[in-house]
Amino acid sequence: MATSTTTGPGSGTAAGTQARDPRRWLVLAVIAAAQLMVVLDLTVMNLALPSAQRALGFSAADRQWVVTAYALSFGSLLLFCGRLADLAGRKTTFLAGLAGFAAASAVGGAATGFPMLVAARACQGVFGALLAPSALSLLATTFKDPKERAKAFGVYGMVAAAGGGLGLLLGGALTSYLSWRWCMYVNLLFAAVAIVGGVLLVGRQERAPGGRLDVPGVAAVSAGMFCLVYGFSNAASHSWHTPSTWGFLAAGGVLLAVFAAWQARTANPLLPLRVVLHRNRAGAYLTILISGAATFGIFLFLVYYMQVTLGYSAVRSGVAMLPMVLCSGTAAALGNTRLLPRFGPKPMVITGMLVNAAGMVWLTRIDVHSTYASALLGPLMVVGAGMGLVFGMAAATGTFGVAPQDAGVASASINTGQQLGGSIGTALLNTIAAGATTDYVAGHLHGRPTPQLLQVAAVHGYTTVFWWCAGIFAAGAVVCGTLLRRGPLAPRQ
Repeated sequence: MATSTTTGPGSGTAAGTQARDPRRWLVLAVIAAAQLMVVLDLTVMNLALPSAQRALGFSAADRQWVVTAYALSFGSLLLFCGRLADLAGRKTTFLAGLAGFAAASAVGGAATGFPMLVAARACQGVFGALLAPSALSLLATTFKDPKERAKAFGVYGMVAAAGGGLGLLLGGALTSYLSWRWCMYVNLLFAAVAIVGGVLLVGRQERAPGGRLDVPGVAAVSAGMFCLVYGFSNAASHSWHTPSTWGFLAAGGVLLAVFAAWQARTANPLLPLRVVLHRNRAGAYLTILISGAATFGIFLFLVYYMQVTLGYSAVRSGVAMLPMVLCSGTAAALGNTRLLPRFGPKPMVITGMLVNAAGMVWLTRIDVHSTYASALLGPLMVVGAGMGLVFGMAAATGTFGVAPQDAGVASASINTGQQLGGSIGTALLNTIAAGATTDYVAGHLHGRPTPQLLQVAAVHGYTTVFWWCAGIFAAGAVVCGTLLRRGPLAPRQ
């Protein structure tokens, strides 16, 4: 006898009216707090790094490992932890991820040296990989009514899209007024609220019946993602020509190809092909990967421009990002509640990507003497709106129509796309910026380089990156828009 296994926003009224949890909106608040903690941590430590470096006395060459250690463990374990959530129970992995992330944050905040800090960041990545897909899959399985699910994913998309900007604001404030250590300690507050709420509010979660862990698949995909993330991170800090860059990238590609071939043969795949071969879900994963690569240019290089060229403090640069955060959150909420149920993901992705491309083109008008109101405010609001449309759609569409036993690994696929996209963006855009800056100095040098020439060259590097980001977003609108189906999300029979 066939039964419906959909969890998508278009699951139908019968599925939506069955056994609604009266505490579901409080559960959403708990999930949002946990997700905000993870998203904030991706940016908040970037602002704390200079202060941490001075306090602990590690070199500039070692500084990258504070970020890379987190990225390596987080990115390489996402799919494994997503499947673990399906097999062990999402509530269990959600609470374990929260507790572990909080403990690792406490150790990192109390770090007495560089090895202790890097080890804590790696552990944060491990538990973040357990927490992120668990939170999203809990959301996907808690809200089954199409209208309520749209609102819930609108809130989730708002947190995902706006969290990076809030991280800049929070990180700047904590670093300026307290200590860099509070960029780690603040996670304890978020985790405490989410743990108490999770224990009291989240109901019992069923495990995937008869499932077994695909150990060869775990080994192949974890090693493959590790190699890719490390390779791209190494390219960002060294060059594309070093063996530690192209060697790891090649190994990662081979391992992921082996993983894909194995998933088609094994009886208990880590990532069932039915999850990724659905056109709309595949389009959502590709959308989040492309957006993750281009979004990196918005945060990192705008912060460089505001703090190094315009002389903004860390707090002021964070406040300057607030219009983008507000527009992003508004667009995510409205997009998921009004546009996605009526039009589906295709027009949202195309519009959001093209809006982002237009905002990046607008940002290319900056120069050494630009003012915030004339050169930054408008583009930030435009890009924020585009990001909200894209991120709000991706979370809802990427988990649409999956069977409950696949919700964890489908959620992990979204996070994997974002993590891999960020690694690609870090490597690619850093290389482009450095090359454009060097070429500008070489082409305009007469004698020794002056501070004015170096400033203009740096801005030229930023604007070159913004042009590339615009091109990435425009290409994403074409590729992802072609892949996604027309019309609203429809329930799977």
